[in-house]
Parts: sequence; structure tokens; C-alpha cells
Amino acid sequence: MTKQTFIKGALILLAAGIVNRILAFVPRIALPRIIGAEGVGIYQLGYPFLIVLLTLITGGIPLAIAKSIAEAESQGNGSRVKQIFRAAMSLTVILSAVLTVLFVWMTPWISTHLMTDPRVFQTFRMMSPLLLIIGISSVYRGYFQGKHNMIPTALSQTMETIIRIIFALLFAKWLLPYGLEWGAAGAMLGVVAGEVAGFAVLLLQFAVDRKKPPAPIADGSDSHEAEQQLHPAGKKKSYGLTKSEPKRPDTVMRRLINLSVPVTASRMIGSFSYLLESILTARALLVAGIATGAATAQYGALQGMIIPILLLPTALTYSLAVSLVPSLSEAAAKGDRITIHKRLHQSMRLCLVTGAPFVVVMLLFAEPICRVLYDHAEIAPMLKWMAPVGMFIYMQAPLQAALQALDKPATALMNTFIGAVVKLVLIVQLAAMPSLGIYGALIAINVNIVLVTGLHWISVARLTGFRMKGLDFLKVGAAMLVMGAASVWVMNLGALPAMWQNLFSACLAGVIVYLILMVVLRIIDRHDAARLPIIGRWFRT
Repeated sequence: MTKQTFIKGALILLAAGIVNRILAFVPRIALPRIIGAEGVGIYQLGYPFLIVLLTLITGGIPLAIAKSIAEAESQGNGSRVKQIFRAAMSLTVILSAVLTVLFVWMTPWISTHLMTDPRVFQTFRMMSPLLLIIGISSVYRGYFQGKHNMIPTALSQTMETIIRIIFALLFAKWLLPYGLEWGAAGAMLGVVAGEVAGFAVLLLQFAVDRKKPPAPIADGSDSHEAEQQLHPAGKKKSYGLTKSEPKRPDTVMRRLINLSVPVTASRMIGSFSYLLESILTARALLVAGIATGAATAQYGALQGMIIPILLLPTALTYSLAVSLVPSLSEAAAKGDRITIHKRLHQSMRLCLVTGAPFVVVMLLFAEPICRVLYDHAEIAPMLKWMAPVGMFIYMQAPLQAALQALDKPATALMNTFIGAVVKLVLIVQLAAMPSLGIYGALIAINVNIVLVTGLHWISVARLTGFRMKGLDFLKVGAAMLVMGAASVWVMNLGALPAMWQNLFSACLAGVIVYLILMVVLRIIDRHDAARLPIIGRWFRT
């Protein structure tokens, strides 16, 4: 088993995440051209139900597996690792099978009574196999992540993305002649094909891993030294984490459930609010006087076109969050406060530095981006409205992962619940106003993002004493302004014949200016560059 450091593991997932996000834009761009915004809306209406069911199955179990296996690995307890894996697999298979049967049985009622557009029925039918496939895959991913090996997760995600792109577009095109709802269902069938391919990669990696001899246990001298500095008398702060576990299988199952239930509940609030968001937004738009087809198209534009652009940098935040859980779990179990602060600072600084240029580009070039990607310039105002809250999105995932890794999932649960209630209330009030319409829902989503991220930040700061330097934010803000000016200047030159060429040149020029300023202002230093793969060796001394 190849065990990676926190930064190396995050970089592996980041590389895969960037590739996957870039590849994922192929269907994002092509699908609206095949089935239109209304077809994308039907496709997107199916996702909230899928997310809710997957949250019930996988919401907290992968994190509980990663956390428990990381702790067992730090103790060199190989038999414990096997018990954890078997217990998690049994629990996940049972949940997946039961929920799949219930979902298939209730699909006709859901599509006709809960949804405003009954054409979503075929999409629901196609996505039912995903529950079992993704559920089992999540157990394998949690297993590898707990062992600090992010390569299988990265490979499976990349394979899943490639296969999904190919078959989603093919199936959508092949089934479109049977009706718009069948075109959307075909796209969902492509998602199933992708998940099957990703699952196959995980199975292969697991088979290879089982044949390898166990890696030697590190002596942990660095952590031990930090512990002695923090706790010279030998008393270690555990942040509520236990250092030894009973070995009985029933106790393993109980611990997995105890760890996963609060996390699942926290994510369930987010998933359920997403489901209610789709239902309430569609109904509020009808109250505002917007026809069903137009409401579906508007919701499809928001969820299927705008938000995917906004979430591009979350390839980084996801990789940081996944790597952060086992890393913080080990540090907290050893009472290593220095490592906890170091990991948190690394995560938040990376989110800040990498997310900032995306915010600038989305805010300044919303119209050309929407025109080039989707040939729908009329949806550009949505992107402008959401761009400023991008930074809050990018910082939210590592903060929530930190709360979960430090045994405070109940805190994350309450923060998420508060944000969800505020969002849903605002959607009902604002989206029903004819003067706002879909922008009322957009305002509600923005408020939710800012509120939840702010609450997470306060909670982590109170728990760990973690702080970030205000000067870092000022430096990044100044760099964003200079970058924006440089990008607009290049865009206005119009030196190249095509819009996409000018857009690319403007973004590239702005990013180069931004990176130079990051180095000049010492936000990025030689040590950060040395961690980069391939080129990092040039910065090492």
C-alpha cells in the first residue's frame, strides 16, 4: 500500500479533480445543445432525489471508514482494518438494497405528486441502479482514503468521468427521438455506465492491494516530538477521539454507526434542502406566473449550467477535504495541536489563493463565458450574481471536514440546518415574486452559502483556536483587483478573431499577473512550489 502525505494525497486528488472537472464540461456544453435547457432541467430535477438517497447510504459511512481505518493503521492493527471494512460493506449493501427497492416502488408517485414536471419519471427509472453501485464504491474509497492512498479514488473518478461523458451524450442523442424526457433519461443512463466503470477500477485496485505485503509502520517521531512540546507531562489532548478500540465485530459496527450517523444527518440536511429547493423553486416560479416548461428550463440553467461553472474550483476543496479527515484524525488522536493548525492553514490558504482568480473571471466575463460554453448569453446575469460568493463555497468543504475529523459533526449539522432553513424560507418568499423569479432562488442560495461557511469558520476557530492572518486576505484582494484590470485590458484589445480566443487570452494574462503577484506578495513561496509534482524538484535546495 502506498501511503501519501497530506499534501501529496491532496495533490493527487486535485490533479484528478481538475481533469475530471474539465472533462465534465464536455457534456455540460454538449448536452444543452442536444436536449436543450428544458431537457437539462428534466435531467437536473432527478438529481435532488438521487442525492438524498445517496446521502442516506453514503453520507457518513465513507468518512467513518476513513477515520476508523486511519486510527487503526496508526496503531498497526491490521485485523481491525479488516473488521472495519467488512462491517461497513455489510451495512452499506443492506441500506442500498432496501432503498433501491423503495425508490423503484415509489417512483410513479414521486414523479406525479411531488414534482411539477412528470416527465422526470423516465430519468428516475434510469438512475435507480446508482444507489447500489455508488454505495459499494464509497466503501472502497473510504478504505483507500483511510490508508492515505488517494490513487485508487483518483483513478476511479477519472474513469467514471470519461465513460459517463461518452455514454451520456450517446444515450441522450439515441433516445431523444422518443421524446425530451427520454433524452434526459439517456443522459442519466450514461451516469450509470460511468459509475460501473469507476466501480470496476476500485475492485481491481483492491484486488492488487490485497496481494501486497503490509507497509512498515512509521515511528511517528515528528508527531511524538510535537506532543512532548505541547504536553511535556505526557498528557495529550484527544479532541474526543479514542486511541484504542475493542476488536469485536459488533463493536466495530456500532462505532461505524456512531461516527456516520451525525455526519449523515448533517449531509442529509443539505441534501434534503437541495431536494426541497428544487420542488419549492419550481412551485414558486409557477406562483410568479412562469409556465411549467419555462420554469423547468430556468431551473435547468441555474443547476445544470451556472452552478457547475461556479463549482469548478471545488476540485481542490474536495481533494483537501478528503485528505484532511484522516490527517486531522491522526493528529487529534495524538493531541498534536501543531499539526492540526498546520493542516488547517494549508487548506484554507490553498482555497483562498486558488479560488480568487476564478471569482474574478466569472464576475468580469460572465457573458462571454456563457456564450462560448452554452450559446446562452441570457443566463450570464445568474453567474454574475453568484460569482462573489464563490470564495465562501471553496472554503466551506475543508471547514466542514475539519469539524467532522475533530469529532464535532453535530456542530456541522446545526450550522447546515440553520442555513437550510434560511434558504428555503427565502426561496418561498423571493422566487414567488414576479419581479425576481429565478433570481429570488439565487439570492436565497447565496445567503445560505455565506451563512453556513461563516458558522463553520466560527466553530472551527472556537474548537482549535485556528486563525488566519487578515493581511493574507488583503494581499489576495489586491491581487484580484490588478488581475481583473489586466484581464479586462487584454479582452478589450480584441486582438484575436474569435471570442473564445480573446476570452482565453484575457484569462491567461490575468492568471499570470495574479501568480506573479502571489509570489511578490509572498503568499506563495518556494516551499509551496516545491510540493508541486514534476516541476517541484526545481524549487528544492
